[in-house]
Amino acid sequence: MQRKTILYIAASLDGFIAKPNDDLSFLALADSPGEDYGYASFMENTDTMVIGRRTYDWLMTQVAEFPYPTIDTYIITHQPQAAIGQRQFYSGDLKQLVMNLKNKDGKSIFINGGAEIVNALLKDDLIDEMILFIFPVLLGDGVRLFQPKNAEHGLHLIDTKIYEKGIVKLHYERTRN
Repeated sequence: MQRKTILYIAASLDGFIAKPNDDLSFLALADSPGEDYGYASFMENTDTMVIGRRTYDWLMTQVAEFPYPTIDTYIITHQPQAAIGQRQFYSGDLKQLVMNLKNKDGKSIFINGGAEIVNALLKDDLIDEMILFIFPVLLGDGVRLFQPKNAEHGLHLIDTKIYEKGIVKLHYERTRN
């Protein structure tokens, strides 16, 4: 059985994952002591991550050290560099990488953005599930999660949850024809 690729990401109600200039300050709405929005449980079933370079660089400005030292991480970049522990800076074909990862033994593959990665994987029909956290804010401009002119993809709703601060979790799996 193939491993699943799961997009786990937050977006504004109008579909943006960042404000202009990659500003993610709207994510502060999620700050709630003791609430992890199911993240720890999700990560227990994950052993691999695919992340875009801009998302990775932003993450590294937020933490003192990389928070996933035991996860095989593929940072998609146009500027390759030497690996750091289990972090590989990958500049090859994204579709081939994900197909190879799906065919290896292991747990789920965490698709951690950004939008270019998400849309390329959707184009190649390589996202199996989507866990979207919709934030109660309209940003009006910024980085759109889903780009125009993507092919149609059917989805089946697995789960929903409404959190205290008005954040809504939508968990979908892709339907296949």
